[in-house]
Amino acid sequence: MDMKQIKTLVQEFDASTLSKLKITLDAFSIELEKNVGVVSAPVMMAAPAVAVTAPALAAVSADSVSVPLSGDAILSPMVGTFYSSPSPDSPAFVKVGDRVKKGQVVAILEAMKIMNELEAEFDCEILEVLKSDGQAVEYDMPLYTVKKL
Repeated sequence: MDMKQIKTLVQEFDASTLSKLKITLDAFSIELEKNVGVVSAPVMMAAPAVAVTAPALAAVSADSVSVPLSGDAILSPMVGTFYSSPSPDSPAFVKVGDRVKKGQVVAILEAMKIMNELEAEFDCEILEVLKSDGQAVEYDMPLYTVKKL
């Protein structure tokens, strides 16, 4: 497996409801495990193995681990923490079924204690919210599946 495949695997695992995953292919081995509230970077071992710990906040079926994203999506432009509303007591910026205009705020991404508003880059309809409040996201990680209008 190359680093791009490992990154994709980690992202799909993070978005799944699985709590542990171990894959061994020939001399390569990777083990993934989720712990609530703990986030750490992948750790390369002396042997060809990678251990990863990520938050268990996603509510996506385990079947989605092997299914690639199809259709249009709003992607994360940065690494950070995803928030669907401006504050814990406020309603979400968007929900499934909402029609969004280009430039409308759809989420907040916190990076280095700075709150960054994420705006839609095109008119669309929200089909699915892929991330939960407080979930760590990576660069180019899908946040919403959408239908362009």
